[in-house]
This record gives sequence, structure tokens and C-alpha cells, in this order.
Amino acid sequence: MSLAVLALAFVVLLTAAYRLYGGWVARQFALDDRRVTPAHQREDGVDFVPTHPFYLFGQHFSAIAAAGPIAGPIIACQAFGWLPCLLWVSLGVVLIGAVHDFSSLTASVRHGASSIAEITGEHLGRKAGLAMMAFIWIALVYVIVAFADITARSFVVGTEELAAAQVSFHPGGAVAVASVLYLLLAIVMGIVQRLWNPPLWLVTAIFVPASFATSWAGTQLSTLLVFDAKTWAMVILIYCGIASMVPVWALLQPRGYLGGFILYAALALGVIGIFFGGYEIQQPAFKGWDMGGMTGTLFPFLFVTIACGACSGFHGLVCSGTTSKQVDKESHIHPVGYGAMLAEGFVALIALVTVMIMTKEGLEGLAPGTIYGNGIGRFLTLLIGEKHLGLAITFGAMAFSTFVFDTLDVSARLGRYLLQEILGWRSRAGAVVATLLTVGAPAFLLSFAQEGMWRKFWTLFGASNQLLAALTLLSITVWLHQARKRIAFTLLPMIFVLTITLWALGKLTLSNLQASHGLDVELMNGLAALFLILLAIYLAVTALLKLRNERGTPWTAKA
Repeated sequence: MSLAVLALAFVVLLTAAYRLYGGWVARQFALDDRRVTPAHQREDGVDFVPTHPFYLFGQHFSAIAAAGPIAGPIIACQAFGWLPCLLWVSLGVVLIGAVHDFSSLTASVRHGASSIAEITGEHLGRKAGLAMMAFIWIALVYVIVAFADITARSFVVGTEELAAAQVSFHPGGAVAVASVLYLLLAIVMGIVQRLWNPPLWLVTAIFVPASFATSWAGTQLSTLLVFDAKTWAMVILIYCGIASMVPVWALLQPRGYLGGFILYAALALGVIGIFFGGYEIQQPAFKGWDMGGMTGTLFPFLFVTIACGACSGFHGLVCSGTTSKQVDKESHIHPVGYGAMLAEGFVALIALVTVMIMTKEGLEGLAPGTIYGNGIGRFLTLLIGEKHLGLAITFGAMAFSTFVFDTLDVSARLGRYLLQEILGWRSRAGAVVATLLTVGAPAFLLSFAQEGMWRKFWTLFGASNQLLAALTLLSITVWLHQARKRIAFTLLPMIFVLTITLWALGKLTLSNLQASHGLDVELMNGLAALFLILLAIYLAVTALLKLRNERGTPWTAKA
């Protein structure tokens, strides 16, 4: 089967799913624009800000579409073949991932923009809510650790795509300068909108091209910001702390909006490469059920490896942490919640294509970021010519770094929200302390950890990410049951994801504990996996008791 036919079928599936299944899910929640959303109820100009749906879509999309839907499908394709990956992304994103995001956003909006942890506490009890909060906060700490380490390394030596291209400028410095200029540009855009409120089309026409120009500017000023990895890691964490405290209009919204266009550009280049590049599928459709090693079995590790490309618990944190505070009307939940996840599925497809067109020999020794950056670069040369391959690959590398970097300040802000909720710190001073704790824990780990330590936590991170999605769907299922609404569309995906993640975590627990030698990373991973299993079992039992003992409460304004 040709690459173009596969991609066209995938696009048709996503389009039909948005209109048909997404529309059906929307009717289950009875979205109503007559309801006043939290963005209006609690408008404060800082966190609660009614936002144009197109603007909010870009911000939300860039927050959820980081490195996960790129690296995961590439790794899984190399292990199991492209067909299992494509099937899981196709079915997972439509029936599970988009439903999870849509439901998370709706539930948060109906509960006053509360977090998933608060919603869990309301419907499963205070202890269950605290357990969920603790798990989410720990998960966010590891997100920050991993992505701060990755970003710091790219600022020093450059991404592997740039190194492979053998460009004449300083690779790390180019990435660093481009990223800093990108953030400064977002701040300027936020100030301009705040002071003069120009039309959105005018802002887009000026700042979007400028955001693409930062990649070129980075190559021209590549020696301006050259520091070691640990220095960059601390600077990045300081930035995260500041970014989590400033009003959303000053950084989060404009940065997300601009980041969305970089994502759109990468998607457009992917479309051009697929339909006009003349590439053929080089990778086998299926390689086998067990590729060897602890994580070599297709079941369950295909699912937790692809992770964000089909379903991600982190998305529920974004939905209930920042996006729900900016929804102007309930009808906007459909395109932002369900639609953005489908778009992320397309990001996963493009990433999958970049590895499908490579030969086995051509993949030897290449990391997922390298494969993606080189693929996007080759697609770009179809427009600018083969002689500009170095610049094209540079753009691919900058795009990948942007996707990763955009996750950091969102995670820090979500961590701050969560600690404030756990401890009841509603004051500004409480926000400062919660921020210091949220960025302080990663700073402590990174100050002692060796460079690249994030790799030892990656598999556990993938499993915990999907477990969080299952627990989120569990809480939403209880909420819908208490409101006397249909629950099958959240219950069935929850059971599947919960089973897969517990299976994966069980294997990770045994393998890590067996491999540990005293107080080491393997022991920490094994204990963390065991903790997640116990947490999931506790929440599942609590939910079952609720569903058995309660007949359901009358339909309320929240539901």
C-alpha cells in the first residue's frame, strides 16, 4: 500500500471521527453556551481569561503536542513495525485519547475549572483526591526533570539533527539563541496585545513570521549564549518558576499561539512530503510480538511507548490546569478538547512517516529526534531546494526543541496549581512557595544527576502517563454515573488503559527491583512503579465501592 493512500485514509478517519463520534460525545455532555464558564465567573486577568477559540486551540495544541507523539511512534515502529503503530494511533486517538481530553476539559469547566485531582476528591473522597494530587505532582516533577535535561543538552551541543548536518555555526548556541528569542518574541506579543489589543489577524501576520525567523537568527548569533549543561538546566528551571507566576497573557498564551504555528508548519511539511515527495515505505509492516528484552513485548509496551500519540494523562492536566480557565463558551470545548487531540494524532502520523521511509541501514545509530528532524528537513527541501538541506534540517531541529521547551513552563504552572490545591495556599505568597517547591525538586535532582539521566526514567514515565489517563477516566466515569449519564464511552477506554498500564508497571517493578544494587536508579524506579500500582488499585477499589453503593445523584448544573 502506498504512503499517500495510508495518510489519506488516516485524515478521512480523523475528519469523520471529529464530526461523528466527537459530536456524539459532545451531546452526552449537553454543551450549552448559556452556561457561564469559569473564565467569566472568576475572570482575574491572570489565570482566568476568556480566550478566542482559535487562539486557545493553538495554545492548547502546543502545550500537549511536545516530544511524546514524535519520539514514541518512531521508537515503537523500529521495534514492532509500522502497522501496529498506525492501528493503535488510529483507534487510540479517536476512541480513547480524544475522549479523555474532551471529558477532562468538560469536567473541569463544569467544576469551576478545578483540577482532575480536585474532581477526584469530590467524587471519590478526600483521601482519593489527595492520593491523586500527590501522584500528579510527582509525575510533573519528573516531566520537568526530563525535559529540562533534554533542553539544557540541546543548548550546549545542539540536537543530534544539527550535529549530523555538520553545519558551520555553533549547534547548541543556535538552538539556545533561537529559543530565547522565541520566548522574548512571545512576551512582546503579549504586551502588544494587552496594551493596544490589535486585531488577531494583524498580530498573526507580524509575529508568526518573526517566530520562524528566530531559527535563522539563532544561526547568525550562535556564539552569544554558550554555557555548560548544568548552568542551562538551572537557568531553565528559574525561567519555569517565573513563567508559572506571570499572567497567562504575558507568556503562556502568546507562546502557545506561536508554538501552534510551528506545529502547523511541521504538519504542512509532513503533508507535502507524503503526497508530493515520492517517498516509498521502506520499513516492514510487522516485525514480531517479542523483540527481546524486558520491554520488547508488543503487549503491553507498544501502547505505553507510543503514549502521547494515542492517549496521554498529561493532557488532562493541561485541560484542567490552564485550558479550562480560558474557555469562553462551552461549545468551544469540542474543537479545543477533541479536535486538538486528533491533531496530535496527525503529529504522530508525520513522525511515523519519517521512520517508515528510512531503510534499516539508514536508521543505524540514529535517535528519534534525529530521524524526525532529518525527515522534516528533507520534506522542506521540496520547497527550498536540496542545496539548502542544512538550513532545512536546522528548522526541523529547532521545531523539535520548541515542542519540548513548550512543555516546561506548562508543567511548572500545573505543579504550582496542584500544590496550592493540596495545601490550601490561595494567597500570592502561597503561589510563590508552591512554585519554589515545584521547581526546587527538579533542581535538586538535576544538581546531582549525571547528564542524560532522564533516559533511565523514560519507560516509567510513559507507563505513568497512561496510568494517569486511566485514573482520570475513572474519576470522570464516577462523575457521569452519579449524574445519571451514559458511562460506557469513558468506562471501556478506562478499563483497557488501566489493564495495559498495570501490566506494564508490574513488569517494570520486577525487572527494576531485580536489577537494583542498593540505593540506585533501578531501586527508585522499581519502588515508584510499585507505588503507582498500589495507587491505581486503591483508586479503582474506591470507585467500585462508589458505583456499587450509590444509585446516582440528580443531574446538576456541573454535569
